[in-house]
Amino acid sequence: QVQLVESGGGLVQPGGSLRLSCATSGSISTIYTMRWYRQPPGKQREFVASITRGGSSNYVDSVKGRFTISRVDAWNMVIQMNSLKPEDTAVYYCNADVRSAGGGLYGIWGQGTQVTVSS
Repeated sequence: QVQLVESGGGLVQPGGSLRLSCATSGSISTIYTMRWYRQPPGKQREFVASITRGGSSNYVDSVKGRFTISRVDAWNMVIQMNSLKPEDTAVYYCNADVRSAGGGLYGIWGQGTQVTVSS
């Protein structure tokens, strides 16, 4: 069974930084694009950033210049979040397009990690 596990969330003051990690486990052949989404309180889940297997990244406009997504290796990724604002408060989810060892292609979600930006 393929799983994604996020870590690194917490409470931070405005202007501060956090680094979220997404680790994969299970019988995996290939991980293609990996993404971060977030769900602010009372709002729908929204796209934050993505990174392809080749390292090409994309960001929502509201985080450009503040967040940096990167692949640690073929299986894991991180997002460095700087200059955090109260509006960045949300549950952050890791998502990945994964080909299992059995050959199936799946979209996998993690369980989420809470990020709270508040003074």
